[in-house]
Amino acid sequence: DRGIGPKQFQRFLQTDAAINPGNSGGPLVDMAGQVIGINTAIMTGGRGYEGVGFALPSNTAINVYNQLITNGKVTRGSIGVQFTEERGTNPVTLKELGAPYGIAIEGVAPGSPAGKAGLQPGDVITAVNGNPVHKGNDLVNPIAQTPIGGKVRVTYMRDRQQKEVTLTVEDRIKVFPERAGRNDDQPGEPGAIEFGLRVEELTPERARRVGLEGRRGVLVTEVEPASFAEDIGFTRGDVIGEVNHEPVASVADYRRAVVKLKPGQPVIFKVMRHGDNDQVLTLFYSGVVPAEQQ
Repeated sequence: DRGIGPKQFQRFLQTDAAINPGNSGGPLVDMAGQVIGINTAIMTGGRGYEGVGFALPSNTAINVYNQLITNGKVTRGSIGVQFTEERGTNPVTLKELGAPYGIAIEGVAPGSPAGKAGLQPGDVITAVNGNPVHKGNDLVNPIAQTPIGGKVRVTYMRDRQQKEVTLTVEDRIKVFPERAGRNDDQPGEPGAIEFGLRVEELTPERARRVGLEGRRGVLVTEVEPASFAEDIGFTRGDVIGEVNHEPVASVADYRRAVVKLKPGQPVIFKVMRHGDNDQVLTLFYSGVVPAEQQ
């Protein structure tokens, strides 16, 4: 079980088969030639393979395939809580919050099922549908696999007292719209294709931290594994200055630029990165807009 950044948790197969940038999405096969997973990520301190790779299990891929065939898209459920597994399961934290086990939540999305039910940061979720929660997957998986509109029973601790609430699962894209690659709430209008990138405003303080004082653009704060962005070379700390030769000085500029892009269209990003000897490198990442976003 692996956490990808602070938000995503996923069960992976670990493999020593070589996986390098550009291999994401290819099959992982066993000795009998059967597909057992989809190559997704590597553990590396640089840009290449270092002996440990991860693949999405084939049963998860089958579930995604079936949803695409049936509904034309993949939906995953959410109740609107945010947490970081390492911090949220810290034994000292749990003891101080009066919980024998569980995950301490750090944020609750406004208007989400959890928000409407009164859950708060600092609550410790100890069970979902009566099953104990010890790690991220114990909380995420049963909710993500519940059909939209279905019910889940959540047990939690607050002020050393156990509470229970039944929540209606909602589409994760609608609960956390800022993470969606496309905005489904505006039919007929193309949504912003994010490419697996999370970008934020390049404030003077952030520019100083990444060694790009005085530059304009948006700061890449997260690159999702197995995404288009990772495949073409993006890393955290890059600053995007142009998209298809259109200047980008803010997140709003970035979204206006990418919303114009269509699947199959070439795209080029002008990117600034702090290099060795305090040099500012100007890089160009290019590719073809994928038909389906991760």
